[in-house]
Amino acid sequence: MLSLRRPTGESRSLADVHSSVGTSQVSFWRRMFAFSGPAYLVSVGYMDPGNWATDLEGGARFGYQLLWVLVMSNAMAVLLQTLSARLGIVRGRDLAQACRETYPRAVNLALWGLCEIAVAACDLAEVIGAAIGLNLLFHIPLLVGVLITAADTLLLLWFQSFGIRTIEAVVLALITVIAGCFAIELVWARPAFGELATGLTFQLNHDSLYVAIGILGATVMPHNLYLHSALVQTRHIGHSEVEKRSACRYNFIDSLVALNGAMFVNCAILVMAGAVFFKRQIVVTEIQQAHLLLAPLLGTGLAGIIFAVALLASGQSSTLTGTLAGQIVMEGFLNFRMRPWLRRLLTRTLAVAPAALTIWYLGDKGTYQLLLLSQVILSMQLPFAVIPLIHFTSDRERMGSFANSLWVRVLAWSAAIVIIGLNVRLAAMAISDWLAIAGRWRTPLIVLLAPVCGGFALLLGWVTLEPLLHRWTRRYGEAVELPEPAGAEVPAPVYERILVPLDHTALDRLAVSHAAAMGKLYGARIFLLHVEEGVTSQVYGQAASTAEVEAGQQYLERIAQSLRNQGIAVETVITHSTSPTKEIVRYAREISPDLLIMGAHGHGGLKDLIFGNTINPVRHHLQIPMLIVRAGR
Repeated sequence: MLSLRRPTGESRSLADVHSSVGTSQVSFWRRMFAFSGPAYLVSVGYMDPGNWATDLEGGARFGYQLLWVLVMSNAMAVLLQTLSARLGIVRGRDLAQACRETYPRAVNLALWGLCEIAVAACDLAEVIGAAIGLNLLFHIPLLVGVLITAADTLLLLWFQSFGIRTIEAVVLALITVIAGCFAIELVWARPAFGELATGLTFQLNHDSLYVAIGILGATVMPHNLYLHSALVQTRHIGHSEVEKRSACRYNFIDSLVALNGAMFVNCAILVMAGAVFFKRQIVVTEIQQAHLLLAPLLGTGLAGIIFAVALLASGQSSTLTGTLAGQIVMEGFLNFRMRPWLRRLLTRTLAVAPAALTIWYLGDKGTYQLLLLSQVILSMQLPFAVIPLIHFTSDRERMGSFANSLWVRVLAWSAAIVIIGLNVRLAAMAISDWLAIAGRWRTPLIVLLAPVCGGFALLLGWVTLEPLLHRWTRRYGEAVELPEPAGAEVPAPVYERILVPLDHTALDRLAVSHAAAMGKLYGARIFLLHVEEGVTSQVYGQAASTAEVEAGQQYLERIAQSLRNQGIAVETVITHSTSPTKEIVRYAREISPDLLIMGAHGHGGLKDLIFGNTINPVRHHLQIPMLIVRAGR
């Protein structure tokens, strides 16, 4: 059976809170409470201010006609978030990490760039929503409100210091406020519930397509797929198949409850807009307008206040989850961790800048169209997250018995086809409109758009066909023969002593696997070396004893015991030095190995100055064969 245990030394999603919530409770309800939380953080993205803009637009312009889009989008969301959670539980990898380990670097960089655009678009909606909420409640100018929202970086960092359960509790409280507010608004709106059934039938035309895709992009959000696959790993889950199946079941219930709650909020906004504005043929062009009209139309001044409170709660709750998603995306795709405050500042700057410029040049009315545009951008990025997710969770080599069954694959690919089809139609309509009004700029616009569209099409095609291309490569591209004279003239080497320096990264696993293969082949003894560089090690040397040093010793011994279980002779050594390079060279000269195996991180230039460079100095000081291994296919 395929082993589902995370290999020792691999990077972990949200390392600070990874496996920090216990789930060993005996009773069903206690275990359900322990597993509840990740889906509620994810559901916030399904009711953020961007949803408000699309739901208000849809309800005010088309009444209840687009209710079916919300129901369909929610069904897609439940399916895709369930697959995302399963990937995190079974493989112990978030979606971004799985992409990094599967695709070439160029593809990963492209996907990372698109995902960062999606995170920025989502954050843009949060910035504008929170600013509008402040404006409605306290009459703070929108531009000032946008700048104030940059300060919530400190708020998020404060919440993170209390752990993931505190963040989940805060978000759940904000969700309760939002749902309660709209339940009251819905009662006051008194919609004709008998007419709601007409909105559940498929109705779509040229005018409603843009709003429908905006609703889809606002509901099934791409960064939520990355987020959910990481958040489920904050629960302590066993490694057996039974434990993982139990975790998948509890997370499915969590997702079903949370996402249906989010659908209620979205439906309430659209139905309220339809009952209040569409019935009176009032076109809503901005959220502020909806706020001003609710009070006189519903006959109570509290309607506008409740609306503004819910909007502010929506913007703040989305802020928390958007930051976590940005962290997961950057660490997963690039294997690079940025300080939380710097990551938050960078993401928020990317959102504040366009919002501030739009308000400066176009005034308050421009924010509404910017909200709609942000949701369409999210929808356009969605296929590049959905298709890899379906591939990964359908792969039996990765998922074992947890791989998607036939009916799940049919539903998942049907959802992907709907998403891609709607986006292609939207893109064609948008480009056609641009060309129609371009005038003398038509030719330069075509020159600009052609490579962009071609690049998107190629990337989407490559991601879609990657498993098939990989199988062809493995089947037809591996037969490489050396010329007979070259193979005949080289004597076969014999390795008896193999030195493997380890640095507690994912490359350790790769280096040890190569050493184990050669150890079995030649009966060689393997020497595992780790150099401690901490301050305590620098001061006390071999006498150092800290939690980090002890953890390093346990880590090294686990690897050694695994090799011994395979019949390989192993020795482990931990030394303490300010210079790993000098210590590796010194120890190699002491034991005189026949082969040195090291993992290469693949960086150079400026990164060498920042992170250091070990391989080249070691290579220049030792006259023995070296095997340099790097992660890749």
